[in-house]
Amino acid sequence: MRKVIVGAMVSMDGVMQAPGGPEEDPTGGFKFGGWVATLAEVDPVFGEELGKLFGEPFDLLLGRRTYDIFAAYWPYAEGGPADGIAKTFNRITKYVATRKGVDLTWKGSVALRDAAKDVAKMKQEDGPALVTQGSTEIVHALLAAGLVDEIRTFTFPLVLGKGKRLFGDDSQPRAFKLTHSAVSPNGLIAATYMRDGEVKTATVGGANEPSAAELARREKLKREG
Repeated sequence: MRKVIVGAMVSMDGVMQAPGGPEEDPTGGFKFGGWVATLAEVDPVFGEELGKLFGEPFDLLLGRRTYDIFAAYWPYAEGGPADGIAKTFNRITKYVATRKGVDLTWKGSVALRDAAKDVAKMKQEDGPALVTQGSTEIVHALLAAGLVDEIRTFTFPLVLGKGKRLFGDDSQPRAFKLTHSAVSPNGLIAATYMRDGEVKTATVGGANEPSAAELARREKLKREG
């Protein structure tokens, strides 16, 4: 069984658009491309935790736009500061969600025509974990289909406002448990969440009989829709 891991760099308000550079993805007029760079390059916790994510066998699972960004960078990055991860990315299989019959030029790239259905099939096979990077559309599709087994977030101490976000309104309700966390002196929080069954609900403070005021409040909510 293959596991699906969402790996995401996010701001405190959940934005994950264009962390790597100003020209990465200005879609929608996004003005803060490269918001990760100034902190990530000097933060030891970020490097250590990212190394853990990519330290186990994995293949990449990418949306088309993120694939284009990666394919224009990583094949040419060997021998540079990011030589290690470049060699890994260039060696492994890259699964790309794309509905268009386009040429995937990066060696080891495989097109997925229906991301959710194709990933559901791959999860039944033996093989390394499928790790997302960026790719908000495919992440949303996987969360909506209930296919995500693990979420690893790198939360940076920033509020970015407008931008593409990690979670959409159509995510399937699921409980997760925190299995690992690390906090850097710079304010970065790395966290690993594993899928943990269904969402459970209860009443805070116990199940006392509702007061007349509470019953009236509930009726008002029903009337107001």
